[in-house]
Amino acid sequence: MTAIENTALGRLDREGRLLNAVFKGGTTKPGRFGFRGDIALKFQAQVADEKRPPDYSVEQVLTVAQEGESTIPVLAGYLHSFAYLADVVDILGGALSPDGSYFMFCNNIDLLAKYRTKLGNITFHVLPCDESTVWKEMMDLVGLSKNDIKRLDGGGKLDYLLDAVKYLDASYDEISYEEGLKRMQPVKNRNENRPV
Repeated sequence: MTAIENTALGRLDREGRLLNAVFKGGTTKPGRFGFRGDIALKFQAQVADEKRPPDYSVEQVLTVAQEGESTIPVLAGYLHSFAYLADVVDILGGALSPDGSYFMFCNNIDLLAKYRTKLGNITFHVLPCDESTVWKEMMDLVGLSKNDIKRLDGGGKLDYLLDAVKYLDASYDEISYEEGLKRMQPVKNRNENRPV
């Protein structure tokens, strides 16, 4: 059984940043630990011992980490604002690798936009996400259907999807983080048009 503390996700787990886990455990590959959930980026101030939800997070995260390795090879997630990308680098910094595949779906970028943004030596593929999920978007991106993975358990599905990312040609136009900030649109209210 793969232990999270022996992977690049260990520090995030110790800091209490891995939240709302749909899956958190060993996958079908030996020595590999998978996580589906949220990674808290900014915590609210805590009063006494009350537990408050984070101000904002990388949501719907899909990632795996190998035992004994210090970096996360692949990660996909949803950001409510493109501006939070700087926080992703601050919080995950040492756990990200220049060779990694990192996909961020953002609420407030043009629905037709797809680009690469480099922060330091880490490259992110930035894509729009509107009324969909990171899981569905990644499945579409790598060309998988539900039938390809329906017989697999949670860890197996995560392995299958994230292993397929290695073969993805994501050579989008590269723009700077500053240019991305200029292009980003107002953040859409997620609860708009929802019945009360």
